[in-house]
Amino acid sequence: MRNLFVGIDISKAELEVCVHPGSKGWKTPNNPVGLTELVGRLSELSPKLIVMEATGGLERPIQVVLEGAGLPVRVVNPRQVRDFAKGMQILAKTDAIDAAVLAKYGEKAELEARPVKDEQTRELEAMVERRRQLVEMLTAEKNRFKRAPSRVRPNIRAHIDWLERCISDVETEMQDFIGKLPEYKQKDEIIQSFKGAGPVLSRTLLANLPELGMIKNRKISALVGVAPFNRDSGTRRGHRCIWGGRADVRSVLYMATIVAIRHNPVIRQFHQRLIAAGKKPKVAITACMSKALIILNTMVRNGTRWMPPCAHAL
Repeated sequence: MRNLFVGIDISKAELEVCVHPGSKGWKTPNNPVGLTELVGRLSELSPKLIVMEATGGLERPIQVVLEGAGLPVRVVNPRQVRDFAKGMQILAKTDAIDAAVLAKYGEKAELEARPVKDEQTRELEAMVERRRQLVEMLTAEKNRFKRAPSRVRPNIRAHIDWLERCISDVETEMQDFIGKLPEYKQKDEIIQSFKGAGPVLSRTLLANLPELGMIKNRKISALVGVAPFNRDSGTRRGHRCIWGGRADVRSVLYMATIVAIRHNPVIRQFHQRLIAAGKKPKVAITACMSKALIILNTMVRNGTRWMPPCAHAL
C-alpha cells in the first residue's frame, strides 16, 4: 500500500484538499459539517501525514478535529513551503496548487506528525499572546507621550494607565491559571528557580515551547533558533549563525539571558570565557542563550530546581 500525503490549503470559507500521489483532491466548506466530511474521507484514506500551513490561527480548530480523530497532522512554516515550491519551479499560486505543494512537501521533507497543544496550553498561549500585544501597545503609547503636545498628553496618559492595569490583570490571571494546574505549577517553579528566569520567560516557555523537558538538548536549541548552523562552501569558511526557530520564545529568552549574564554565576562565567576567547558580544550572548535553554531543558526533564554546582557540568 502506498504512503499517502495530504495537503490542506486553508481559507475562512473553504478547505482545498489534495492527496499525493493519486487523487486530484476536493474542496470542502470550512465549517463543522465540512470538517465532519473531511474527517470521514481522510479516515478512509489513512494518510501517513496531513500537512497544513500556519495561517494565523485558522489552522488550529482543524488540527484539533483531525487529531481528535486519530489522524497524523503537521503544521508547517509558510515560508519554508514557498521556498520548496520555488525550488520545484512551481511559481503559480492558487488554492489547489498550494494544497498540492503542501502534500509534496510533506513527502519530500520526511516530516513527522507533531501533536497539537492541549486545551490548557492553548489557553495559556492566548494569555501570553495577549500580554505581548498589550506590552507592544504600552511601549508605543509611552513613545508617543514623549513627543506629544501638552494638549493631548492627558489622553495618552489615561490610555497608558489603562494598559498597565490590563497587563497587571492578565498577569494575575495567568498566575491563578497556572496555580490550579499541578503539572504547570511544578514546571513554573522549576523554571523560575533558575537565576535570571522570571514569570515572563516561564509562562512563555510553558505556552510556546511545550517540548521543553521532552526532547534532547541540541534539538531544543534548534527548535528555538539558538543553535548555530554552518555556512561553508568550498574553501570558504563562514561564520556560524542561527536560523529560523520560534522568535517569540527567542526574544524573551534573550532578555532573561542578559539578566543571567549579570546575576547567574554559571552563565556569567561562561560569558566571560567566551569574551576572553575573542568571541563577538552577540555571538557570546547567543551561546549563553543556548546554554541557559539547555540547562532549563535538563531541569524540567529531571524535575529538579536550579543547583549551580551541578549546572557547571551541563
